Formats: sequence, C-alpha cells, structure tokens
Amino acid sequence: MLVFVAVLMTAVLLPAAAVNFDKAAMEDSSRPVCRISTSMGDIDVELFNDETPVTVSNFIGLAEGIKEYTDPDTGKKETDNYYDGLTFHRVIKNFMIQGGDPLGNGRGGPGYTFGDEINADSLGLDEVPVINSKGATKEWLMVRSQEEFSERIVAPIVADMGIESQEEFDKNVEKIKQRIDELTIKELYQLQGYTYTTENESHWPDRGMLAMANSGPNTNGSQFFITHVQTPWLAGRHTVFGRVLDGMDVVDKIAETEVNEQGQPVEEITIEKIRLIKKADES
Repeated sequence: MLVFVAVLMTAVLLPAAAVNFDKAAMEDSSRPVCRISTSMGDIDVELFNDETPVTVSNFIGLAEGIKEYTDPDTGKKETDNYYDGLTFHRVIKNFMIQGGDPLGNGRGGPGYTFGDEINADSLGLDEVPVINSKGATKEWLMVRSQEEFSERIVAPIVADMGIESQEEFDKNVEKIKQRIDELTIKELYQLQGYTYTTENESHWPDRGMLAMANSGPNTNGSQFFITHVQTPWLAGRHTVFGRVLDGMDVVDKIAETEVNEQGQPVEEITIEKIRLIKKADES
C-alpha cells in the first residue's frame, strides 16, 4: 500500500482593507444590478450576466417573482418574490455570509437544481498541480490527514482507472503515483464530478464576490453567499456570478455578528427583499 503524507498549509487571506470597493470604478453599465435589502443595511451587487447567464437569470427570476419554484412547506408551485423574508442562515467571519434558503438550515431550495457555469482554464486551475515540488498537497484542498488524502485524491483516481480490488491496486501503485504527481486541480475536480465550460470567462472568488452555494457539482438552486475574504479554495467549485458594488460595510457587519456553534446568527439577520435596480445596458 502507498503511504501518503498530506500537508495542510494555512490559506493566505486578504485583509479586509486590501480591496477598495469604489462603486463608480467597478461598475460595468452593461451589467444588471440588484439590491439586497437586509435588516442590517443594503448591499448592491453587480451581476455577471455575460459570463454566467443561467445563474444570473435564475437569481433575478427568483428575486423578482418571475421564476416558478416549489414551496417546501406546501409542495405547491409559486411565483412570488422568493427571497423576501429569508435570512442569512450561515455566517462565518473571514469566510462568507450565506442566505437564500427557505428552510433556514442550509437544506432548502427552490425544488430544482441547475448546472455550474465555471471556466476552470480561465481561473488557471489547469496549471495548478495538486502536489507541489516539495511533495505537499496544495493548501486550497485543505487535506488534513492521510485519510482525507486517500478519500479526496487517491479514491477518484483509483475509480477512474477502474481498479476494484486490493490486488489491482497493488499492481498499479506506480501508475497511481504518477497520476497523482501529474494531477492538476482542474483534473482532480473533474474526477470528483465537476464539469467545466470554455465559452465564458470566470471570476476569481475574491473578497466581496457573489457566488452560488451548492452540495456538490451541478447542484445550484437558490442559496448564495458573499465572500468576506478571498477564498481560493472555492475556485472551480462554485459559480461566481456577481460582486459587491456598494454595501461591503454591511457584509462586514453581518460577518462580524455573533453566531452559534452551527454558524447561525444569534440574532436573526433578515433578507427583507432583493430587487433589480438596474437592468443590463442601462446607464
């Protein structure tokens, strides 16, 4: 059997002051803008309609009461303003704030899922090795033990090679080692089930980016999050479909709020409404 040593490195995070949120400098007049009105203030987000058209259409459709969804309580189809009255149910300082779940526990959604819109090549993931020149696992993968290394990296390779027994594994040890040594982040994520597009560019998950929450590849629904810091470990695994134009101070306030052990705010933080305040191509 192979003996693997996985090294967890501390992710490098940008300090809160490292990104300057100048609305006038950042805004692209060709893009739509939504206002997320919360119990702690407003957050204006610019949406990447060209790069992630399906995701943006879904977000606006749910927010404006255009897109049909299934009410998790009644099981009936509805078309009202989906996000009104929901909460930021998961808040982690120096990570992100997450909302858009009608159940408020991270398990709810609109009754459907849709695919990711991610270009791994434009993010450079096709050139980032899983194992660096010193033999350590890329810190983004957050592999903390030999068991996690085997589960997240070795197992997908073994499955892809069609190895089904210990005997086959032992015969192919050198080939498995070579696959690991040559593996890129993109290839690893593809082995884990992620699929990528090459049609549109993708945005890096920097501080203040709006992205879809999911439970794995192609499981987007209604839940979204806004990053509190740069989060490179999310690149290639979550569709980034917008960014904060104005109200990053509100994101900071929400991120700083007191939470329980599950990351839920002790005092409820409500999404009062989300509305489109500027359509695409409007000045």
